[in-house]
Amino acid sequence: SGKCQCKVGVTGLKCERCSEGYYRFNESTCEPCQCNNHSQSCHSSTGTCLDCQENTEGEHCELCKEGFYQSTLGCQHCPCSTVASTGTCHIQPGESIPRCDKCKPGYTGLNCNQCDKGYYNSDSICVRCKCNGNVDPALSPSVCRPDSGECIGCLYHTTGFHCELCQQGYSRDSQGTNCTRKEATLGPEPTEFTTSAPNTTKATSFPTAVLNSTLSPTTLQTIFPISSSDNSTSAFADVSWTQFNIIILTVIIIVVVLLMGFVGAVYMYREYQNRKLNAPFWTIELKEDNISFSSYHDSIPNADVSGLLEDDGNEVAPNGQLTLTTPMHNYKA
Repeated sequence: SGKCQCKVGVTGLKCERCSEGYYRFNESTCEPCQCNNHSQSCHSSTGTCLDCQENTEGEHCELCKEGFYQSTLGCQHCPCSTVASTGTCHIQPGESIPRCDKCKPGYTGLNCNQCDKGYYNSDSICVRCKCNGNVDPALSPSVCRPDSGECIGCLYHTTGFHCELCQQGYSRDSQGTNCTRKEATLGPEPTEFTTSAPNTTKATSFPTAVLNSTLSPTTLQTIFPISSSDNSTSAFADVSWTQFNIIILTVIIIVVVLLMGFVGAVYMYREYQNRKLNAPFWTIELKEDNISFSSYHDSIPNADVSGLLEDDGNEVAPNGQLTLTTPMHNYKA
């Protein structure tokens, strides 16, 4: 047939080319592909591996693809989310756990699965803390709580979940930015303020002097309303103080009523005891010529019975018996 008997790794009618899985090492020798068992073929001239398998790449399939790392079990997927990092990772010498190459802003940790300082977790996404510039990262490095986003260490007399409110006793300035202490005084210049009702044509003037002497700050705020953002804290303080006064007055009234009830009960009880002590109760028993007479007071020590017998014809014997005297008969009881 004229077909040559080729060596191992060589094929063709005249043994002029390398077999599959081999590449031409020199003019006379074909060598097996060096693909680290991740590919069965390579370029016949250069020896570059083709179709690397098991998440590998490189001229000899010696590298892991992007997003994978080399382990004893081969190329494994990196535990790095593309939302929180670049998705790539590596293992440093002496470590067995992969480390993400670069975390995106707001994320930190070996696997970029934690929120960085100044961020908080919102539905598994790290969101920047919203504290309106009223928190100093040098004093409060975390700025806000990592689980809820509540600001920590509000400055400049601010308070609230996002440090958006002024503390009690402070209000926004005219620019609406800083919290300044409230001033209860009015301007000295006598200025007239005119107010009118929707359905009337006459106007009413209020001189400043009259307002200063007769109207309280709360009344002035009612007549001349100011923006709610400027006086939200003051209104809250006024309402709280009014409620406190009402509670104290209610407690005082309840205590007075209870004391009056207690005194009345003691007085009624003493009256009842006095009436019971002086109640004129008798028991009279007629037996032939004798009348047996017993009083409720016989059983009461030191009872006064002098007021119980008002008839001049009746006498009380020394032994406690009652003698009834009539013109005709004398009855001894």
